[in-house]
Amino acid sequence: MVTGEMMLEGLFGNIIIEKILFTLFVYGEGYPLGMAKTFKQPVNRFQQQLKRLENAGIIVSRLIGRVRVYTFNPRYPFLEEMKALIAKAFEFLPEKEKNTYYKKRTRPRRAGKPICYKSAPGL
Repeated sequence: MVTGEMMLEGLFGNIIIEKILFTLFVYGEGYPLGMAKTFKQPVNRFQQQLKRLENAGIIVSRLIGRVRVYTFNPRYPFLEEMKALIAKAFEFLPEKEKNTYYKKRTRPRRAGKPICYKSAPGL
């Protein structure tokens, strides 16, 4: 059986891009160092692929303080189709992998608490 991970890696030709797309799909945004720490990979691998996706117009970035945060580009013409493909592939990921890397926050953030991107494990 082909897993969701194997399907996207074959389509995009890169396991890091797959991890980036799943992260943005689950969390809505992410930053290179957070992704690198989550997946225990060198940060430059994520930076290179994020730049590649941004140059293609698939994602966009903005600076928050000194941190460059990436999100899907709302103007990308195939965004809905891409998200549907990512969602379908995500269904095929093993539960263990989903719980390890893509677990959403289960409790709400305290009102007024500032967002600290350096300590957020999945972003």
